[in-house]
This record gives sequence, C-alpha cells and structure tokens, in this order.
Amino acid sequence: MTASSMSKGSNLPVDARVVRVELAWAAGAGVPDIDASALLLTEAGRVRDDGDFVFYNQPRHATGAVTHLGKRSAPGTATDTVEVDLGAVEPAVERIALCASADGGTFGQVPGLVLRLLDAGTGAEVARFDMAAGTETAFIGGELYRRQGKWKFRAVGQGYAAGLAGLATDFGITVDEPAPAAAPLAAPVVPPSPSPPSSTPVPSSPPTAPAAAPRLTKGEERLPVDMRKRLSLRKEQVAVSLRKHGAAEVTARVILVLDASGSMSFLYSKGIVTDVVERMAAVAAQLDDDGEMQAWTFASNPARLPDLRLGELPEWLRLHVRVGEVGLFRRGRKKGLDPVQVDMRDVGIQNEEQKVIAEVRAFVRDHPASAPTLVLFFSDGGVYRNKEIERELREAVEEPVFWQFVGLGKSDYGVLERFDTLPGRRVDNVGFFAVDDITTVPDPELYDRLLTEFPLWITAAGRAGIL
Repeated sequence: MTASSMSKGSNLPVDARVVRVELAWAAGAGVPDIDASALLLTEAGRVRDDGDFVFYNQPRHATGAVTHLGKRSAPGTATDTVEVDLGAVEPAVERIALCASADGGTFGQVPGLVLRLLDAGTGAEVARFDMAAGTETAFIGGELYRRQGKWKFRAVGQGYAAGLAGLATDFGITVDEPAPAAAPLAAPVVPPSPSPPSSTPVPSSPPTAPAAAPRLTKGEERLPVDMRKRLSLRKEQVAVSLRKHGAAEVTARVILVLDASGSMSFLYSKGIVTDVVERMAAVAAQLDDDGEMQAWTFASNPARLPDLRLGELPEWLRLHVRVGEVGLFRRGRKKGLDPVQVDMRDVGIQNEEQKVIAEVRAFVRDHPASAPTLVLFFSDGGVYRNKEIERELREAVEEPVFWQFVGLGKSDYGVLERFDTLPGRRVDNVGFFAVDDITTVPDPELYDRLLTEFPLWITAAGRAGIL
C-alpha cells in the first residue's frame, strides 16, 4: 500500500487488517495537550452504549477491535495512537470516528497537527492528513468506514466548538454534567460508584441532550405527508449540526447550484439529484424561514432556475430535475417544454464552473440581504478551468457569501480541493468535500459535513468586516 497525502473529504481503500491511527503535533510551551479517542458507530451514526467509546480511561473495546495505545513524546513532538483491528470489528459497527480533544486550549494553538494512518503489521505510512483548526476544542480527524464489505478511510477534519462533551453527545453519549469545553470526558459510570466531581463530564446512555428547535417554514404544510415527515426530521438534524458548531441561531440565504454536464446524466436518471435537492431543501428551510431557495444549473453555460418554494417542492422537482430523462443532455431541442423549464441545449455539456460562480456573485450583489449567503454547489468533477475558478473565488472573499462545494464521485476537482490551503485570502470562503455515493451518506453525517466550515467563516467574516 502506497502512502497518500490527503485533503479534507478525500478517501482511500484500506487493505491492511490492522491499522494504527497516530495523531501527532509539535509539543511545546503554551501548546494544549491532545488526547486521541475513537467512537464505534452503527449505521444510524450512534454508539450502542458507553462501551463504544475508547479513550485513555477506557483504553480497550470489549471485542478487542479498538485499543488506545497511549502517548509518546520526543523533543518537540508528541503523539497519541489508536489501533484498530478491522477484522475484529463487529458487523453492527459501520464507522469508527477517530477523534481528539484539546486540554488547556484550542486546536488553533496546536502547531503541526497531523493524522497518520499506518499499517500496524509493517509500520508503513498508508496516508497522511495535515489538519488546520481554529477555536475548536474537539476534533474528528478521520473515520474508518465500510463500503460494500471493504474498509475505507476518509479525511474529515471536522471541529466542534462545544468541546469533546458536545461531540460525544451528538454521537449518543449523554454528558450528565457540563464541563469546560476543553476538559476530557471521564470514565463511563459503573454503578454503584460515587458521584464524580461536578467539573468532570460523565458519559452514560441513553442520550438526552436537547437539540435546537427546527424553524417553522412557510409552505411546509402543503407538502405530501411522507415528504413533510422527511423534511421535519431533516430540519432537526440540520439544527443539531448547527448547534454543535455554536451556530444554533444563525440565519442565511441558501442558494443551490446543480451540475448539468454530460457526465451527470446517470445521477439525474437514477433520481440521485432529486434526493440531493430534497435534502438541501431542509438546510434552506432551517436557515431561512421564507420558504424559498434560489437555484442554478450549469454546464457550458449557467441558467437560473425558478426559485424553489418549499410548498411546491414536488412540482419543482418534476419540472427542473426531470427524473429519468437520460436524454436530457443530448443535442437537440426537447419538445414539449413547460414555459418555466430550461432548455438544456442552451446549457450545453461541458464544465464551466467559473461562469455560474460569476452569475451567482452578481445576483448576491444585486439582491443584498441582511443575512449571509450559503451556496451549496454540487458537481461530479471534471474541473479544468482552475485559474478562472480561483480568480472568481478569490475576488469573492470580500463578499458575504460562503461557497460549500460537494463532489459527487471520484473525479478530478482541481483547485476546489486546494482552496483550504491557498494563501493570500483574508478569510477562507470555500469548503469542499467529496463522497463516493451520496445516497449512502446518512443525513446527520451529510449535514455535519455541509455545515462544518460555514459557522467558522461567519465568525471570521464578521471580524474582518465582511459581514
């Protein structure tokens, strides 16, 4: 297996049976201490009980599949390591979240933070993920997960403003008594042990932490019953994701951008894009209660779609996503178009992301809003206009817009994968991650990944005077 340097959201197959996940950082005066941990999660994205939390006070899972090996120090460097025997992981466990907490500060104060995936048998480095952080006191560095009977590793890089207690709560461990954000969790309660000090959070089950209430949205009551139920549950998940990042009260205008290049035809015909739009409607409904979302489609050229009004979601999907029309991208004008539909001949089949980015920027300038704008941009890759895209997004740094790109597959995403590390910008105004198959990503995980960087940008943009 060859070592790979990973960017946030990227993934790779894991062939080794036993791996070690090593968290390393540059130790020194004023640098917080870091503790590695692991959460064994079911398909629902939750632990089954406190035994699924492996950390320094509970260093070995009952099955022996996950073990906290502990810390090592060398001059100027420290590591903390978790070992995973993938062959011993129970079938009920679908994911293993590889976490960390900062004791005595934030991850932004930790230089040289890197996660290394090692083959435990040979010691060879399989992957390396260099991480950057800000005010977070808990972090998910990566995750091991199953896909079609095989194990894979994904670089996550997701921080939590609520600390390790907030992270653990969101995965099904209840913290009975709140503690300072940087404090580590203590050992799970084993009756009849005495009550712990009030400064130490104690995980127990089942979870009871309240989530932020979903916003009531105009038009929601007109949706079909099944769709309305799905929307309600998804809004709750969005609210939870916002709360864990300290952004429960954030409002935003949401704009949806859908790739319509020729390679996307399969995703349209199989209903995958329809599912994406319905899931994104919940983000818009929770962040903005006016019941509307602006939308664009693009390929060689951009085209603005009619606003998506929540109460008209089924009809909007029928008219503008057009499930099953494999010939949607073929040359020739399609007969029988509704007057509000876009003729896809005018849109073309190539990838010209910079054009739709420019058009969305112009819309935001011409239609100022009191709230910031979140652009949810879906594409299956094939990005090649790197200089033009970089120029547009660099110029957009001074605008009240955050661009969250989502890759649908394994194609080349060019400059979008590198934006987190591009210098010379006052704030980081771009987020990116890619998934193999978005239909297999549970709603809680999808919303967490969509909303990880947006609250951080709001804080940075506020300080910079952009908002």
